[in-house]
Amino acid sequence: MHCSSPPQSEPPVLTFDHFQILRAIGKGSFGKVCIVQKKDTKKMYAMKYMNKLKCVERNEVRNVLKELQIMQNLEHPFLVNFWYSFQDEEDMFMVVDLLLGGDLRYHLQQNVHFSESTVKLYVCELALALGYLRSKRIMHRDIKPDNILLDEHGHVHLTDFNIAAIVKEDLKATSIAGTKPYMAPELFQTFEGSHPGYSFSVDWWSLGITAYELLRGQRPYVMRSSTPSNEILQTFHKVHPSYPAAWSLEMKSLLRKLLCIDVQKRISCLAELQDLDYMSDVNWDAVLSKLLPPGFIPNRRRLNCDPTFELEEMILESKPLHKKKKRLARKTKDQGSDGSPQVRLSNQKKTTIITHQEG
Repeated sequence: MHCSSPPQSEPPVLTFDHFQILRAIGKGSFGKVCIVQKKDTKKMYAMKYMNKLKCVERNEVRNVLKELQIMQNLEHPFLVNFWYSFQDEEDMFMVVDLLLGGDLRYHLQQNVHFSESTVKLYVCELALALGYLRSKRIMHRDIKPDNILLDEHGHVHLTDFNIAAIVKEDLKATSIAGTKPYMAPELFQTFEGSHPGYSFSVDWWSLGITAYELLRGQRPYVMRSSTPSNEILQTFHKVHPSYPAAWSLEMKSLLRKLLCIDVQKRISCLAELQDLDYMSDVNWDAVLSKLLPPGFIPNRRRLNCDPTFELEEMILESKPLHKKKKRLARKTKDQGSDGSPQVRLSNQKKTTIITHQEG
């Protein structure tokens, strides 16, 4: 006969040692990214890591902590979901869903042609993610092909909350954030000093730019990150995006409603998108359950990323991750603080931030 269970103890503290590093796969705003396997469960994840000293030097501690704070409270089928975070003397680590289908920028660079039906499904999936984020009062502010990852079945997942913002009820954001070619016109008015502020509609503009680019292989407005803001504002008013004759009238209408300079007339929430005639045939429950197969499925026999990341990590990195254990073992145990930011994180699923002191 068994005794009653003992009281639940605290889960064991996770460290770098609980994961096996398999290979480097890329870079994100948080730092570098590699594929890892949790040793006990054999489950695979993506692990992002950032050098703490570099984080302080670049004044990014606040952003990293904000990203962790936002991600720990999110869980959705079309997001890259967060699992654990921890740190050692050198690095901060964030463990998230592993998606091996590559990002949409990679596939655009591989000259993948995305059909209208595929892009329509992407828009629906991302719209559900945006609807969920809005329910949490979160603006992503950096929607672009680089930040949309595919899973092995071809469904989209939004990632990188490095510049996301939490907006309080009925307030507007005024800080300038984003990637210029994907930023909505109202963001550039903030550059000009008129400060009207902006809200969730900026993400729907970025969704429109992204959808257009996926269909056409180029963006509707020609601009670069270096283009001055006043020139960009003039471009929005002078240049009218062209819509190829081969595109359906419904798709053109959808893009015009997403890429509407007048915020009041722009589609800016999930309900407005769902009300369109073009969406009348969409079974939204089936979309949410990932029952609708995307028209593009990434190649499962290869890693959908640039192979140079692996070489960089092995050859150019002065402190490669795969040699971390030996490197840290050489340090004396009684060595104190190394001047890194004192950022302590607990590490259960949906990790919480406990303290933050900037020294």
